[in-house]
Amino acid sequence: MSEQSNFTVGLIEPQGFTAVFEAIDTTLKTASVEVFAHEKLGDGYTSVLINGDVAGVRAAIEAGKAKVDGLGRLIAAHVIPRPSKGVSGLLPK
Repeated sequence: MSEQSNFTVGLIEPQGFTAVFEAIDTTLKTASVEVFAHEKLGDGYTSVLINGDVAGVRAAIEAGKAKVDGLGRLIAAHVIPRPSKGVSGLLPK
């Protein structure tokens, strides 16, 4: 993972396969970001992690949140600009 000053992590956690699939598709179509990990959390919950520049990740997460509404349940969505080394070390590879 990059240690660039503009590197940003976005997290979105929807419940339901359709909501997860749509959230991923929407985030990737919204900005120049990439999915670098996803974790199945159980009970239909999945956490999807994307990265890219700050503006792109923010736009992608906002668009993904809007798509989840009506398809499933949004548990959380968050953007972390320039995560510290300590946080970066905890992220899935």
